[in-house]
Amino acid sequence: MSVNGARTVLGGATFVALLVALYMVFIFAPLPANVSDFPEVQKILYFHVSVAWIEFLAFFVVFVGSIAYLKTRSRRWDVLAAASAEIGIVYCSLVLLTGPVWAKAAWNVWWTWDPRLTTTLILWFIYVAYLLIRNSAEEDEKRARFAAVFGIIGFVDVPIVFMAIRWWRTIHPLIFEGGNVGLSPKMTATLLVSIAAFTLLYFYFLVIRLNIAKLRLEVTQVKEELRAEL
Repeated sequence: MSVNGARTVLGGATFVALLVALYMVFIFAPLPANVSDFPEVQKILYFHVSVAWIEFLAFFVVFVGSIAYLKTRSRRWDVLAAASAEIGIVYCSLVLLTGPVWAKAAWNVWWTWDPRLTTTLILWFIYVAYLLIRNSAEEDEKRARFAAVFGIIGFVDVPIVFMAIRWWRTIHPLIFEGGNVGLSPKMTATLLVSIAAFTLLYFYFLVIRLNIAKLRLEVTQVKEELRAEL
């Protein structure tokens, strides 16, 4: 199967998975029985948790790609890290946007300096800085090296975000604890399907972004060849 064919198949699978996830979120999954005020807001849980998972996955790929680049100096690892960081920032932004909507209904406040929220905001600033570093240096190798080091160091905040509700007192709900899920079977199934759908969407975006990077590199090489001939 060609690259374009594989991308088409991945895109189709992602589209179907998202449709199934939307059906399960809004029709299949029941409303929580223990929430009397605006129980519909609970539906945002499935999107919030899913994009948070992709946020961690995307920044983990940045971490792995950065280590691989420093070890091999291969440009493909640098491109992979950069692409995943861009997607991770989008998902991290969605986490910070969906979280306050849920918080307003649950806690009657849009934002509180809860450990989980605060460390997530710090994570967002870290990877925004990562992207700024990638545009600050003129030399490609120097830029890639600085970005790789920052990508490795910045990943330290990811486990802190994940463990924040376990290490400190927090009002953020703990869904997964000790292998148990604090949801009904239908709600658990819906959450898992949503996570799977958004994971496919991440990989689809990643493939598209890597293809754009490849085209940019080819254009740059053509320009250099033309410049050399002149």
